[in-house]
Amino acid sequence: MEDWKHARSVVGPSITRGVTVEIPKVSWEDIGGLRDLNKKLQQAVEWPIKHSDAFSRLSVSPVRGVLLHGPPGCSKTTLAKAAAHAAQASFFSLSGAELYSMYVGESEALLRDTLRRARLAAPSIIFFDEADVVAAKRGGSSSSNIAVGERLLSTLLTEMDGLEQAKGILVLAATNRPHAIDAALMSPGRFDLVLYVPPPDLESRYEILRVHTRNMKVGDDVDLRGIAEDTELFTGAELEGLCREAGIVALRENITTTVVCNRHFQTVKDALKPALTKEEVDSYSSYMKTRSLTSSGQSESNAIANRDTKCKKNSLVPVLSLATCVVSVSFLAAAKYFSMHTNQTRHELATT
Repeated sequence: MEDWKHARSVVGPSITRGVTVEIPKVSWEDIGGLRDLNKKLQQAVEWPIKHSDAFSRLSVSPVRGVLLHGPPGCSKTTLAKAAAHAAQASFFSLSGAELYSMYVGESEALLRDTLRRARLAAPSIIFFDEADVVAAKRGGSSSSNIAVGERLLSTLLTEMDGLEQAKGILVLAATNRPHAIDAALMSPGRFDLVLYVPPPDLESRYEILRVHTRNMKVGDDVDLRGIAEDTELFTGAELEGLCREAGIVALRENITTTVVCNRHFQTVKDALKPALTKEEVDSYSSYMKTRSLTSSGQSESNAIANRDTKCKKNSLVPVLSLATCVVSVSFLAAAKYFSMHTNQTRHELATT
């Protein structure tokens, strides 16, 4: 059985050649922190594939699409790859830059072909990096790039609607600009699950530092907990870079060194500044709240519109009744006048 698993990991289906990305062996344990987020992704990605009988037994429809949004460098792409590796699913990756083409129809054809291959290679995961480029909001501009984007969005909407009948296919997308994604993709059956990937907190930063130093020989004076406390607003990518640069500083100091000391970490930390600000973090985290308020506002607007329509219908009934009465009275008066005028004419003719 071990030989079979090894062969399965090396030899993939031929239908995936050309678009399948080589997946590094990333497990959930390789991602520092984000435990609650990992659990939600496991339920959305792994469970429908590994426990499909349970979903069928309870007649539960699995999630068809998951959108990961958050600041750059917070492990959104790594989470998607870890989910695909854990589910042992074929992994198809597309980015906005790969899809855009100067030739009319070529971008849509590539998108349709990728989704067709994903259906044939099920169970599979289709990952869209920079989803805001592929699924940007539709507007009134007539520029060529926006026209291509709108055609791509229409194709994606149609194909995702077709995934409802397919089994073992999940669409994963990552974006740094969730506000730029068209609202049509947020309807049920498309991106059912929207997850915010935040910058790491203190405990997550400590776990990330442990992950990136577990194969590095560090000195006994290295205090990872203290470094985590001093790196507020650092993203996972920046913490990884900090560990790497500390090793380079140690080698630059002495090429024959065998350990990385605390002073090397401090040198790099003092030279680095986080790219994120608290205002930017608040802006990213407020998207879900804004989306909820927008949804409730739309529902309230629809209710008000329905109530106004009903009131208009009710107020229209007496108006129509009054109009009918006026028309009837006018008709009777005209008929009576015509009858009297006719009788008078006949009387005058008879006397002459």
